Amino acid sequence: MRRIGSGLLVLALCVGTAWPAVSASRWIGSWTTASVPSEAAATLPGSPSGEVTLRQVVRLTAGGPRLRLRVSNQFGAAPLRIDGAHVALSAAPAGSAVAAGTDRRVTFDGGQAGVTVPPGATWLSDPVDLPTQGLARVAVSLRLPQPPDRITAHRAARTTAYVAAGDQLAAPDLRGAATWLQWAQLAGVDVEGAEKSAGAIVTLGDSITDGTGAGVDVYERWPDVLAARLQADPRTRGVSVLNAGIGGNRLLTDNTSPNALSRLERDVLAQPGVRAVIVLIGINDIGGLSREGPVTAEKRAAVVAGLIAGYRQVIARAHERGIRVVGATILPCGGTKVYRSDADADADRQAVNAWIRTSGAFDAVIDFDAVTRDPAHPERLLPAYDSGDQLHPSAAGYKAMGEAVPIAALLAAR
Repeated sequence: MRRIGSGLLVLALCVGTAWPAVSASRWIGSWTTASVPSEAAATLPGSPSGEVTLRQVVRLTAGGPRLRLRVSNQFGAAPLRIDGAHVALSAAPAGSAVAAGTDRRVTFDGGQAGVTVPPGATWLSDPVDLPTQGLARVAVSLRLPQPPDRITAHRAARTTAYVAAGDQLAAPDLRGAATWLQWAQLAGVDVEGAEKSAGAIVTLGDSITDGTGAGVDVYERWPDVLAARLQADPRTRGVSVLNAGIGGNRLLTDNTSPNALSRLERDVLAQPGVRAVIVLIGINDIGGLSREGPVTAEKRAAVVAGLIAGYRQVIARAHERGIRVVGATILPCGGTKVYRSDADADADRQAVNAWIRTSGAFDAVIDFDAVTRDPAHPERLLPAYDSGDQLHPSAAGYKAMGEAVPIAALLAAR
């Protein structure tokens, strides 16, 4: 590996070097979200009862001639009944309206209008003939005879969803809809990728990948920036970016979501067409130590060693599937009040980052620490890149991160 630019470690590759070509008609994930169990009392907005239409707008990160849905009852306590589904291109950057002439009925199991998804399961729809381009916004509408008692959700969608009473699957715009900023019962949208470069990149992380501090319906998280870069180049338009970030997520222990190692199979390795994963996680393991009692030297050392061991597990399991693993250094968070950010915490972060940079365990390294830190105070974010809490980047910070990802290092064959 060699060092270039602002401290980035990348493989010495030309952009034209890419994954081996794949055969036509291969499914790849184009959009996904990492689901978590909802709170026991959580319901759809507006406290609906009886039949509802849930319309969620997703931005695909690669296009194709056909698509399919992945609906989820991963954390449900009872079977999930879906009585109908439609997809259409979204009519505008905001709102529930769909573009005229693009509405398509979705079927399951060879032509059935609905499906019952068992608890803990994910279900694929039949393929739908709806040609799409990368970065297209697609409205996915599900008709539920009754809102589920336990929602399989993603609590920070940063994209507006809509819930309306009754059967409004084919409605050009939902009437009387309540809005929501969560994903529910939808695990992913796959596209049929015929491009030679077809394949998916998964970003595994916490709130910095999930996009805390980013705006709503504007797609300014660092994985969004990376996806836009890939779509801007004809050579990489078949490459998608799947955001598997969850706010508060840790690599080693459960917090408000299952730990990253426990969700690795579902959220990363099982994604259709995955060819590479970017791993940016660990700040919550380090910073959250103070919430678990007195911080001792022994506990600090255990967290550092545990993170390194956890990264090795991710690498080993991904490599068994032929998936490239790109490690990303942990961003500075000096001064944050979210959790411990003293000199000891920064020393732990630096120790982990030193291993990421120098161990050679990853196939390539992205030095997000070097990209975002303040040169005058390297334990802190650059002020222009700080969203205000000295932990999460601003829109400018996310843009710098997304632009710093070395695409050639992602596309190299293992």
